[in-house]
Amino acid sequence: RISDVDVATEMTEFVRNQILTQAAVAMLSQANALPQLALQLIGGR
Repeated sequence: RISDVDVATEMTEFVRNQILTQAAVAMLSQANALPQLALQLIGGR
């Protein structure tokens, strides 16, 4: 019974970390796209 609780806790932490990682990757992707967007706006393309 105790091990079941540990598995549930660890799984919750794992999923939480996955969500945070995906959010960080999405933010980095958007941050990397911003300079390109600015160049497109300046260049008029």
